[in-house]
Amino acid sequence: MGRYVFGIDVGGTTVKCGLFDVEGNVLDKWEIITRKEEGGKYILPDVAASVLAKMEDRSINKEDVEGIGVGVPGPVNEEGQVPVAVNIGWGFMDVVKELEGLTGLKVKAGNDANVAALGEMWRGAASGCKNVVLATLGTGVGGGIIIGGKVIAGAHGAGGEIGHIHVEDAEEDVCNCGNRGCLEQMASATGIVKLANRLLAESDEPSVLRAQEISAKSVFDAVKAGDSLAQKVAEKFGEYLGKAFAAIACVVDPEVFVIGGGVSKAGPVLLEYIRRYYEPFTFSACRKAEFVLARLGNDAGIYGAARMVLE
Repeated sequence: MGRYVFGIDVGGTTVKCGLFDVEGNVLDKWEIITRKEEGGKYILPDVAASVLAKMEDRSINKEDVEGIGVGVPGPVNEEGQVPVAVNIGWGFMDVVKELEGLTGLKVKAGNDANVAALGEMWRGAASGCKNVVLATLGTGVGGGIIIGGKVIAGAHGAGGEIGHIHVEDAEEDVCNCGNRGCLEQMASATGIVKLANRLLAESDEPSVLRAQEISAKSVFDAVKAGDSLAQKVAEKFGEYLGKAFAAIACVVDPEVFVIGGGVSKAGPVLLEYIRRYYEPFTFSACRKAEFVLARLGNDAGIYGAARMVLE
């Protein structure tokens, strides 16, 4: 077995890169710009050049590298092919074939949220667990599902796309996916802002939110300060997520739900609102699932990508 492994997390703005030993200790991490122009054709060559430069800089031979793991913001099939990844300009891309050709190293690829879940299982908040659901609450809602220590990718690479569970029949706005009433529309950072603005418009109730710019952070700061209207927003947010997680639990029965993404910075209060609507609506055998905050932050992707190679 080689002594090193690379973890790559391709994002819309930057590509995060990490060099690890096979025990999961990060030895170096850095970022390069995601060049999305011309259909994103420069992204993988840039990654390859960066990895090879790092190997040269550290005098690492190819036989000492287990491989490169890559997390991508889109569906990825078992062959490491991406049908489309809109955020980085890709149509069809054979990530494994292309990057192996550019580097001469073994490559594995996976969806970025699934890969992040693997990272949290390996060295983060779900360490020691084998059945994990990760929900990333940011601009959207991403998800990663691990059963028996293995990522569930599904037939079309869309396993874990929990953000597109339908949770609201009355929603008239269209989600980025083309449907209406998705969890992503109601429980993401942008969803929290939407819920707050609607409640402020419908009610004359005094609130500190009326005198400031609305964001997920300002809403949960107001919740912690005891603002009644903000607490109603948090209740609705918790209801959407708690009931969605209750449905997920009936299918995959996780030991733990890991909550990450920018919204998770609200801290433990977030988990209280989710658990309040999870426990009454889930199957009794699933009720003891833990809820924890993600620990690896923006590094979860590079950890999980590296772990993928070592499976």
